[in-house]
Amino acid sequence: MTKTAFQSKRSKDNATGYILIAPWLIGFFLMFLVPMVMSLYLSFTNYTMLNVPKWIGLKNYSRMLTDKDFWQSLKVTFSYTFILVPLRLAFALIVAMILNTKHKGIGVYRAVYYIPSIIGGSIAVSIIWKEIFGNNGVLMSLLGAFGIHQKVSVLGNPHTAIWAIISLGVWQFGSSMLIFLAALKQIPATYYEAARIDGAGSFCIFRKITLPMITPVIFFNLVLQLINGFKVFTEGYIITDGGPMNSTLFYVLNLYRRAFTYFDMGYSCALAWILILIMGIFTAVLFKTQDSWVYYEKK
Repeated sequence: MTKTAFQSKRSKDNATGYILIAPWLIGFFLMFLVPMVMSLYLSFTNYTMLNVPKWIGLKNYSRMLTDKDFWQSLKVTFSYTFILVPLRLAFALIVAMILNTKHKGIGVYRAVYYIPSIIGGSIAVSIIWKEIFGNNGVLMSLLGAFGIHQKVSVLGNPHTAIWAIISLGVWQFGSSMLIFLAALKQIPATYYEAARIDGAGSFCIFRKITLPMITPVIFFNLVLQLINGFKVFTEGYIITDGGPMNSTLFYVLNLYRRAFTYFDMGYSCALAWILILIMGIFTAVLFKTQDSWVYYEKK
């Protein structure tokens, strides 16, 4: 093949490649990049969607310092995330270890445990959760059957409402479980056999072999679930709508209210960029510290 023919074939291949990825590129620019740049600009403006954006500089960002809802939503979101993520990962790892066995029908069990992650973030499930923990819900009925009569439901108590939402988040452990399960299957069986020959117990094997070998997956799940925790919205919006007394006012819910209830779009865009900054900082810290606890096998 001559050089000219080779270059012609390469150009055709490149053109075919660009045509195939064109739908994704169009979607990326129109649905992600352009709105992202626009939101950055609007975060420096006074914009209510009913007026022309007016440049106000950093006033939207300085306004957050005295905004009680901003600090409350930040507190609630941090509490939710730092409680949920360890519980979800621990529960996912425990179930993954249980399902990492050879039994008849084990595939069915794995599929069943994964189902909550598929439907867990839906509005329908949030409504069901609201009915379970509400005033006339299943939980209140069970407590009454045992002679425990509560005047205020779990969702009506500012100290317990967030725990109902956390329980829903923990219930959605399926995706993390599958990732842990895949990692557990990659650990050579010879490691466990050698440890048992040396007299190591189950806890020692878990601490010295299993845990170090799956630290890259723990790191991946930790970053992923931390980001998802900061983005929680549907549960707080449907189940409690931020109540009672703003005890479940999550950051994205506060952002949503500012944008579509108060039509304060400029301030809402500023809140969105602060959230991106917060997630970026936590992700960077995790990447910075991974060398001290994440084990990567050297080849």
